[in-house]
Amino acid sequence: MNNHDELKQRVIKQVARIRNAEKDRPTLLAQTVYLGTLGLLLVVPVVAGAYLGRWLDGLVEGYSLRWTLSLILVGVAVGAFNMYRFIRD
Repeated sequence: MNNHDELKQRVIKQVARIRNAEKDRPTLLAQTVYLGTLGLLLVVPVVAGAYLGRWLDGLVEGYSLRWTLSLILVGVAVGAFNMYRFIRD
């Protein structure tokens, strides 16, 4: 009889956990906000790097894309790191 009571208590706990998980499931709006935030975390550093690089290339005589390409790549790396940190926490 003791094993039966233990099994019954475990099943009751698992049912309660499942019900709480269903109740706490994120809504469509929450998921949309989460994905939008992830997109901004990636795009903002890339765009900022492109603008800063273009400005720096404009200061140099002649045609150059050195700073623009370099800072776009740095922006991608920073954006990927931002996304990793956001997802991890």
